[in-house]
Order: sequence, then structure tokens, then C-alpha cells
Amino acid sequence: MNAATSFPVARYRFEFQVRQAIRLPDYAGSMLRGAFGHALRQLACMTRQKECAGCPLIGSCPYPMIFAPPPPVTHSLQKFSQIPPPYVIEPPAWGSRALFAGETLTFHQVLIGRALPELPLIILAWRRAFARGIGAGDGTADLLRVVHCQPDGEQEIHRPEVGSTAAHPQRISIGGETDVSPDSAATLRFETPLRLQQNGRALPPERLPARTLLMALARRASLLAEFHAAGALVEDFAALGAACADIREEKCLTWLDWTRYSSRQQQKMSLGGVIGTWRLVGPLAPFAPLLQLGEWLHVGKEATFGLGRYTLTDRLRGDTCEAPGESCGHPRQVIEKPATVR
Repeated sequence: MNAATSFPVARYRFEFQVRQAIRLPDYAGSMLRGAFGHALRQLACMTRQKECAGCPLIGSCPYPMIFAPPPPVTHSLQKFSQIPPPYVIEPPAWGSRALFAGETLTFHQVLIGRALPELPLIILAWRRAFARGIGAGDGTADLLRVVHCQPDGEQEIHRPEVGSTAAHPQRISIGGETDVSPDSAATLRFETPLRLQQNGRALPPERLPARTLLMALARRASLLAEFHAAGALVEDFAALGAACADIREEKCLTWLDWTRYSSRQQQKMSLGGVIGTWRLVGPLAPFAPLLQLGEWLHVGKEATFGLGRYTLTDRLRGDTCEAPGESCGHPRQVIEKPATVR
């Protein structure tokens, strides 16, 4: 890790009042991401080209920067087909349901680095998305307010009737746990499916060592810092990987299948992953900032629409890990209700 003591990131809660019934699928992350991207492009694109590639304004347009940043031509770490966007959508709790007129729909969005100054545009994009209609039946809603969420409190920063956005902190402190003991412990409780892949396939619990998790955290945090903030967080991946050898682990993880329908690809897509608790024990000092950042950035594939979300504690919460509607030892749950994707 480098000597960074803070990281540019903020979490916002969006609260909408439903005007016309909104039908949420079991997991609304991909639905919200599609609606957000469509509205953001409508607002930001000046040339109206069908594809961003080749557009003369690609270097200055906020749409690709936020939603689909183009990869660099060359990179010291690897060749990239894409780089992580500087945002994460955290949808409502798992479970299909309908929200009717007058009810409140709440979800969160994390913004990182260069996306933070674009908050007014992002708020406007969400308002446009819900005015146009989302989900099956094109449900609509009106923005009530936006709240800045931090571990030590909340601050309302925007209401449509006011128009402006109140000043608020957009950085968090990291790296403050340099005195982590050799026998320290941390427990990650995964609340949405974690997808760490090998050869294009998500790994099941029995094939997930601590090293795979910790190095995935390191890569994601470092790439987001490099492309969207002041520079890469990790200077020596080899040394960090070697430090994983002394980490012991206790896993209470179960597999959760989730299938969504992609209208763009005209097919069902399986996006299953693991949920539950993962306890790490040992010399965690080199990983402490990464574990802290992971609560904001998520980890694994499809983190942009909320997968790989966890909360971090210093001990195992109870003796079982629970999935939505199941616990350890139960058969895997298969969810095949399609999520609408634009």
C-alpha cells in the first residue's frame, strides 16, 4: 500500500415517492443501472452518435467517464477491455415486490473520485430515469431528497424544490489501523452475491481461498484510485500476495443463484455468487485499508450494480450465515424472475 490516508468516495441515499406503481424484481441492481445509464446518456451526449467509440468528445463527455470509461491503450499491470466505473448502485433489499402510489422507494449510490463533482448531473439523471419510467410497466416516481450517508451520521444535501446541493465531505480516512496486531481478526458479511471468477466462471465457496478475496480487493481499489483519483493504491502486488500466506480463514458461505434477462443480449444471464460470513485471522495490517474501502467499493464482478457488498466487523455474527430465505445446509436457491434491462 502507498501512504494515502484518505480516499475520495461518498455514499448517497436517494428517496423517491412513487407516482405510478413500480415493480421491483428480486434484485433491482441491474434494472436501476440500466435506467440510470440510459438517462445519463440522454442528458450528457451532445453528438448523438450511436456508439461512444470514435466520438470526438469522448475525452470530455461525462457519460463515458461515469458510466463506461474507456480503457487505456497500454497499462503496466495488464491489458484492459474495460476499467471499473467510478460508481456503485446499492439497490433496495432483496425480494420482488410492488410499490404503489405514495410509497417511498429508497436506494443508495456510491460515487468515487472523478464522479463526485458530477453529483448534480447524476441527481438529474436519476430524476429523468424515474420520470421516464423503470421496470416492468414503466413505473414512475418523483425525487423527495438526497441524503449523504457516513458511518457517523447523515446529512440531507438536496431537495428538488431547493435546487442546489449543500456542501458535504467527499473523502473518507483510510490507513489508520497501522497498529493491527499479528492475531487480529475481521469478519466480512456478504449481503449480495460475491462473484470471484476463474476462467470466466464464478467460484463456489469451497474454491475461494482468502488470497483470492484479498487480491481482488487490492486490484479493484487500486484501479479505481488510479483511473479516477490521485493514483494507484497498491505499489507492490507481489509483496501483498505473499502476505496472504499467513492469513487464516473461517468461512460460512453458501451459494445463491440469481438469473436475470438481458434485453440487450436477448438471453438469460446467470449471476450467482456466494453470500454469508468470511472470517480472516492473522497479520491483517497490510489489508486493513483495503478491507475498509471494500465496504464502499464492493468486490468481485458486477460490483457496479451492487454485487459483492459486505459489512466489516471484528467478530463472527452468530453461528450461521443466512441467505435471503435460506441458511447454511439448505439447498441452493434459484431465482429466475427476469429483471428488466434497458
